[in-house]
Amino acid sequence: MQQAAYWITISHLKRWTNAQINELIKQIYYVNGSDLHEFFSLDLDEWKNLYSIDEKRLPSLLEAKDQIANNAFLAEDLYNQGFELIPINSNEYSPTMKQNLKQAYSPPLLYIKGNKQLLLEDSIAIVGSRNASTKGLEFTENIAKKASEDYKVIVSGFAKGIDKAALDNAIKYHGHSIIVLPQGVMTFGSGYKTYYKHIIEGDVLVLSTFHPKAPWKVELAMARNPIIYGLAKEIFVADSSNSGGTWSGVKDGLRKGRTIYVRRTSDNENSANNLLINLGGIAVDENGNPESQRTPEEKVTSTTNKLDDLTGRIISLLTNATLTAKEVCDKLEIEMSPKSMAAILCRIDELEKVKIGRSFKYRIRQQEIFDID
Repeated sequence: MQQAAYWITISHLKRWTNAQINELIKQIYYVNGSDLHEFFSLDLDEWKNLYSIDEKRLPSLLEAKDQIANNAFLAEDLYNQGFELIPINSNEYSPTMKQNLKQAYSPPLLYIKGNKQLLLEDSIAIVGSRNASTKGLEFTENIAKKASEDYKVIVSGFAKGIDKAALDNAIKYHGHSIIVLPQGVMTFGSGYKTYYKHIIEGDVLVLSTFHPKAPWKVELAMARNPIIYGLAKEIFVADSSNSGGTWSGVKDGLRKGRTIYVRRTSDNENSANNLLINLGGIAVDENGNPESQRTPEEKVTSTTNKLDDLTGRIISLLTNATLTAKEVCDKLEIEMSPKSMAAILCRIDELEKVKIGRSFKYRIRQQEIFDID
């Protein structure tokens, strides 16, 4: 209990980054062979000499030291309510998180309730927009079902849309899930009532890296996203717009070299998924299979379905219009060169190519009228 109070104290140092806190913890335990109780028993000069702490960070340490007694009471409340604390130097800390986020970004302390064994198992995250599309939700269910069958833990941010669907489908298919909170563990009251049965049975683990009494805030919701990605060995993107948490989270993950699977979307979907694929995401089909791994028959079927869909849209557009290939691309909002579109238009039997002025345009084929004697 006493060590817990010190861990709470050091993990929420004001104006310190995770990298700075973790480096200090490393020095305390592995360089100096000490512990947090001994560290907080030192005076200012000893902090300076033994740990090379600069003048700018000393005031926050002194301020935190004054909170140890209060944090002892807080730690007692946490344990009495069934919560556990897992510090970064514990064998129970997620090895996946350490590997993905490294010392620079890993949270120093995890607050949890539920089956902590889930932190040590294979895991995936299914991420996406709050305004989820029908296809995005179907994709989420497909991935969650397969993950549950493969005994992989599904990491969820508990946000509306794809996050919540991932959690619900993990439960539906009798799988396991980790709920990563955008708030403190002591402010999730209604959530514990909703998932009490699943927590008790070991199917759901609730986790937070924020101060236990922190209320929900937008900035905490954004800060939670790297934890979701950090806890997952595999990341699947169901839906993304070209801004917001999913977009920034995936781009950050790609910059850090993470392998991220992105659902390939059709041309009529209002989605930025294909842009993420262009940035380095691995395109997958509706079942999460990478396009490069699909059988020739599956590739032909997928391509045929896409062309059929596009053909229908083109015919509908040209029913009452005569347009160039570029105008067709613009009207349908398709990112394709006019030359590629022209090749598609020429293969559609219902269309004909006509020269109007200096341009070649396309229209619905005109019926030939014959004189009958």
